[in-house]
Amino acid sequence: MPDSEPATADPDGGAGSRPAGLVVRQLTAADAGQIATWRYEGQWQTYDSRPEDGLLSAEAGYQAVVDPATGSLVGYICTGAEARVPGLAEKTGVIDVGAGMRPDLVGGRIGSEFGAAVLGYVAAHAGSGDFRLRAVVLDWNERSLRLCSRLGFRRVGTHSVEQDGRQNTYVLLET
Repeated sequence: MPDSEPATADPDGGAGSRPAGLVVRQLTAADAGQIATWRYEGQWQTYDSRPEDGLLSAEAGYQAVVDPATGSLVGYICTGAEARVPGLAEKTGVIDVGAGMRPDLVGGRIGSEFGAAVLGYVAAHAGSGDFRLRAVVLDWNERSLRLCSRLGFRRVGTHSVEQDGRQNTYVLLET
C-alpha cells in the first residue's frame, strides 16, 4: 500500500487559502496523541476523544488526513467496524466509513475537499467488485449531512442507540 493517496478538491468546497489537495497516510502515534487532545464546543463535544477509549491507531484501521504543503494533521478516517456506531450491523456489499476533522477547521469550508480525500482513499483501497459506502451522522449534525449529500450519499434510514446515558439518533447514508 502506498504511503499516501493524493485527492482533488470539489470546486464547491471552499475558498481562500485552503490547500490544493489533502492526502491520506498511515496514522502515527503522534497523530493519535494530537487527536486525543482535540476538544469541540457545545453539542459537538460528543465528538471529543474519551480517555477510556484509548488512542486511535493504524492497527485498528485509522488513517490520517494531512495538508501536504505543511504536513499538518487535518483529520482522520476509519473503515469497517471502527466506523460503525454501537448496534449497527455489518452489511454485505457495504463499506462503513467514518471521519473526524480537527476542531479549529470545522466550518472552515474544507469539508468537500476533506470528503474527496476520504472517498478517494477508500475507493483506491477497496479492492475490486461492486460496493457501496455507508456513513452514519448524528441527526442534528446538519453540516455533515449536507456534506455527505454533496459527496453523493443518500439517506437510507436511521439508527437509534443509547450512548453515555443519552439517546442518539443517527442518519444512515449510502452511496
